[in-house]
Amino acid sequence: MFMGEYHHNIDEKGRIVIPTKFREILADNFIVTRGIEKCLYVYAKKDWDKLVDKLNTLPFTKKDARNFIRSFFSGATECEFDRQGRTCIASPLIVYAGLTKECIIIGANDRIEIWDAAAWNTLLNENEEKLSDIAENLFGDIE
Repeated sequence: MFMGEYHHNIDEKGRIVIPTKFREILADNFIVTRGIEKCLYVYAKKDWDKLVDKLNTLPFTKKDARNFIRSFFSGATECEFDRQGRTCIASPLIVYAGLTKECIIIGANDRIEIWDAAAWNTLLNENEEKLSDIAENLFGDIE
């Protein structure tokens, strides 16, 4: 499971350090793709394979399924780490997520998310007061 929040800079060559705890889970090869809400999703290969299996059950006759799959898979790249624990993010993904210098890397259970710091802070601020309502809507009376 991925959890926690880390602050790292992306350099002019598109390289970013992934926290050691996350690198241990990701292993040698992992997938980076477009996420929802203008961030990047990073999956360990085994979790990517599980997600692909689920996506393969979507009916290709549905326009929403085709559009989601196009966006999700066309941005996907297999990545690895260099000796400094960095990975290189493809420039279309950097543009998509609006990554500038300061980035926030968060653990989100089965994936990592990479956010531009300003976008992450905006998301947190927008949802701060709504969080209790969100929790109630999602979980209801579950204890």
